[in-house]
Amino acid sequence: MAVEDWLKRLKLAPKSRGHVRALMSTLFKCAPRWELVANNPMQLVRVKNVSKRLERPSVLKAEEFHKLLLHVREPYRTMVLIAGCLGLRASEIVGLQWRDFDFQKSTLLVQRGVVHGRVDDVKTEYSRDSVPIAPELVRELMEYRSSCYPTEEGWLFANPATGKPYHQEEIQKKHIRKAARAAAIKSQVGWKTFRHSFRSWLDQTDAPIGVQRELMRHASIQTTMNVYGRAMTDSKRQAHNNVVQMVLQVETADRSAEEKPESHVNVV
Repeated sequence: MAVEDWLKRLKLAPKSRGHVRALMSTLFKCAPRWELVANNPMQLVRVKNVSKRLERPSVLKAEEFHKLLLHVREPYRTMVLIAGCLGLRASEIVGLQWRDFDFQKSTLLVQRGVVHGRVDDVKTEYSRDSVPIAPELVRELMEYRSSCYPTEEGWLFANPATGKPYHQEEIQKKHIRKAARAAAIKSQVGWKTFRHSFRSWLDQTDAPIGVQRELMRHASIQTTMNVYGRAMTDSKRQAHNNVVQMVLQVETADRSAEEKPESHVNVV
């Protein structure tokens, strides 16, 4: 009961308190094995509303995503573009290296994450997977590659001051949310917004639920609405292409409108 009271007083979200409880349970597993206690006391500790979100995740429309993108400068623009077109987690985006891409096969192998400058493995076993890259996104990446800061490791997004990957929290605070305000987006926008939006856009393209789980790289089928089975590669690629075209066609249309000369009428 003392542990439950302590957890209640922590100024954390219910899910974060649940993670603290789980870590303590893992540590206490050693005690019964070493015959210090008969049972793991953390098994009796409960955290209320551990699966309850404090805030409902915001989801952007494709048009809103494009407007936000117009207010983000490089290299952060390409980061946001990858987040919207591939649904990658922020740690996976800042951890990308050029060798992860196979441009001949138009695929990306997600195999690491970077949190607070520390290079680590991906979140789950299912997160380490290849995802398709649409031709439009390949062109964007190749254009960015010619101007990105070069490093020996081949980081896509290295801070020129350190040569190491950026910290995603600062990017969210100083660039993403600032761009959202400039684009007049009322909802709170962050890295997770793009992943939730990607999931929503897959729904709009009528992608099969199995394809969605594959593209989201979820460990649990329940995480992506009771997914069953694995999707075919062609289906995955088609669903991804649909999302990228949805996002980038908006940008193309807006550019065309800006470049079109205004008609002048002479009034006599």
